Amino acid sequence: MNSFCRILWAAICILPLALPLHAQNQTDDRFPGLPYYSYGDGLGWTTPDSTYQLNMRFRMQNRATYSNYDGQEESVEMLVRRLRLRFDGFVGDPRFLYAIQLSFAPGDVGTLRDGGNINIIRDAVVYYRPSRHWNIGFGQTKLPGNRQRINSSGALQLTDRSINNALFNIDRDFGLQVYYLNEDTGSFPYNLKTAVSTGEGRNWTDQNDANLAYTARLELMPLGSFQRRGMFFEGDIVREETPKLLFGGTWHYNHQARRVQGQQGAVLAEPADLTSILLDAMLKYQGWSFQSAWMTRRTDFPVAVAGPPFVMAGSGTDLQLSYLFPSDYELIGRFSTQTPAPEIEAFMPQREQYTFGITRYIWEHALKIQTELTYDVRSFPGTGSENGWYLRFQVEFGI
Repeated sequence: MNSFCRILWAAICILPLALPLHAQNQTDDRFPGLPYYSYGDGLGWTTPDSTYQLNMRFRMQNRATYSNYDGQEESVEMLVRRLRLRFDGFVGDPRFLYAIQLSFAPGDVGTLRDGGNINIIRDAVVYYRPSRHWNIGFGQTKLPGNRQRINSSGALQLTDRSINNALFNIDRDFGLQVYYLNEDTGSFPYNLKTAVSTGEGRNWTDQNDANLAYTARLELMPLGSFQRRGMFFEGDIVREETPKLLFGGTWHYNHQARRVQGQQGAVLAEPADLTSILLDAMLKYQGWSFQSAWMTRRTDFPVAVAGPPFVMAGSGTDLQLSYLFPSDYELIGRFSTQTPAPEIEAFMPQREQYTFGITRYIWEHALKIQTELTYDVRSFPGTGSENGWYLRFQVEFGI
């Protein structure tokens, strides 16, 4: 353990100092409804008559983690956490857009099983954008969940989203999405996002039915627009000159969901109606960034009559604070608390998680070095708690 920690600390301290800073990031505002952060425009091809356009991008996350939990042997894990390839552009007319994202890392693809699908396809969606305000999409992509879920995993300050986003949020699905975007105009910008989808998640072909999921999200920015669409990435890397504030709320109803988390997880013994409420806020000002989120999933019958698997019902709260120094080092702290529904508290622990992280931005979020230390407390009623911690080092690289 000591040797591993020394190696991590040496990499954190020495490697960033040897790498120069480069030009500022640019964002692609042709896709205002897509949850992507990118450095520049990737690699692009456009036909001489501007009839077709193709942009190609990739990113990867390489990670090493040391873990020590009560009742378990200490472990070291080294892996490619994410490996993504993205294509986007337009066909025939700039109003007709497309976006494709493929994933290849083991954690993205999932475990192979007889008759199951390989989850390589993350996004495959076509858009019609008749004006700067309206965005209509059909296909598979992220539902308009809370702020941290909408943002790309490559635009996070810490190495992963919170435990509550992993358990209670909504995810990718196939369906129709209609957005009214007013984020770049006026003194009080706002966005309204809606979706009707299958409710079963990405690449679902096991069993079809007539039950659907319905999603609506409202975003308010009472202090004006963020610079360079700063609500799509964590941390104040553009150092907002005036305070910028975002309030967001999502309502999601999944009628007769088949999986324990709606779009994710094991298949339920019996379908269940799920209702999710997701509230979030973001504040940025002169290198400071604060985020908060509350989320809940409810159902009438969390535990199926036939037994497990059960609906992952309950609620959780996240608080995250950071400061970016002029040297492009950032300090981040996050606290998360998670409470299962009373019907399943015997199967699922109540959790508290404390995280401290240090990030060194080289090319903003496109090339960064991250390290974090997390302490995890898991409590079961009447049986005490199981505590543990992990130390993680990660390099994010992409175009």
